[in-house]
Amino acid sequence: MRQIRASQLAEWLADVNRPPPLLLDVREPWELAQCQIEGALHVPMHMIPLRCAEFDPQREIVVICHHGGRSMQVCMFLERKGYGAVFNLLGGIEGWACEVDPGMNRY
Repeated sequence: MRQIRASQLAEWLADVNRPPPLLLDVREPWELAQCQIEGALHVPMHMIPLRCAEFDPQREIVVICHHGGRSMQVCMFLERKGYGAVFNLLGGIEGWACEVDPGMNRY
């Protein structure tokens, strides 16, 4: 599993010459209501085993949670299922708020 910092992800998303990753937000609905990264697909962590077949195994995936712990577990699960290009967002949405979007609501 690879790790990616929020600032690196922001650069990637801004790069028109690189295909965007699937942003997979595994937080709970109440957390998503607090803040989110635009364009992220919301699939709560407990639903990943039921829905992972929906994800293209060839597409790069960045998994997001609050601080990076749940997303790391989801990354490991996806890798065991054969997804080869999986990234854990270091620091999660909190890291994104600190490094990229200081105006984002934090919880």
